[in-house]
Amino acid sequence: QVQLVESGGGLVQAGGSLRLSCAASTTTFSTYSFAWYRQAPGNQRELVATIGSRTLTTYKDSVKGRFTISRDNAKNTVYLQMNSLKPDDTAVYYCNGGPAGTGWPKRYWGQGTQVTVSS
Repeated sequence: QVQLVESGGGLVQAGGSLRLSCAASTTTFSTYSFAWYRQAPGNQRELVATIGSRTLTTYKDSVKGRFTISRDNAKNTVYLQMNSLKPDDTAVYYCNGGPAGTGWPKRYWGQGTQVTVSS
């Protein structure tokens, strides 16, 4: 069973930055694709950004130019750098990952980390 552990959430003012991390307990990390999802109260969970095993990335339109997803295969860690944060970015952020070549979401989920952006 693969475990994904997120960290880095918190409270920040609008315009500020946070970096989320997702550490994965797998020996085949480099072959996995990963994503960040988020879920605000009363809303469905939505896909924010993805990164493939060959580092191809995609983003939700509303975060393009502000968020950057990246990975460090040597550290088995995926990151989400979030800049110019807005109150609408407030949500629980979840790391999702699994073998490349299958659809989203993938098999494994983290426990989530809260991001709160104050106006």
